Amino acid sequence: MNKKQQVPSRTHLMLVEDDYELASLIRDFLLKYEFNVSIVSDGIEAVPRIIDEQPDLVILDIMLPGQTGMEVCRQVRSHYNGMILMQTALDDDIDQMMGLELGADDYVVKQVQPRLLLSRIRALLRRND
Repeated sequence: MNKKQQVPSRTHLMLVEDDYELASLIRDFLLKYEFNVSIVSDGIEAVPRIIDEQPDLVILDIMLPGQTGMEVCRQVRSHYNGMILMQTALDDDIDQMMGLELGADDYVVKQVQPRLLLSRIRALLRRND
């Protein structure tokens, strides 16, 4: 089968979030829109998983056990060409600026409405096409 005839695979999103209940809610919502969603709950585990799996987009919490989302972003950015959407309860401008400077493509503050999160994800994926 040539490339034009191949069925496109579903978009892979990696959600790096230590709040299991929130991660499950986000995953379940995004599954309805036909995304494949994997969940990682630890900053240290996230780095090799992002680099090895190369998801289309990473939704990255800042406050993580092991190491912060900021550190994860810094470590993976030179090995990962996909999009990074930071998600955090920190709404200080400095935190948002730091995340963007470290290589995040967008930044949302929790509790973001699911439809807005979906719109941000779709917009980022369009940029990466």
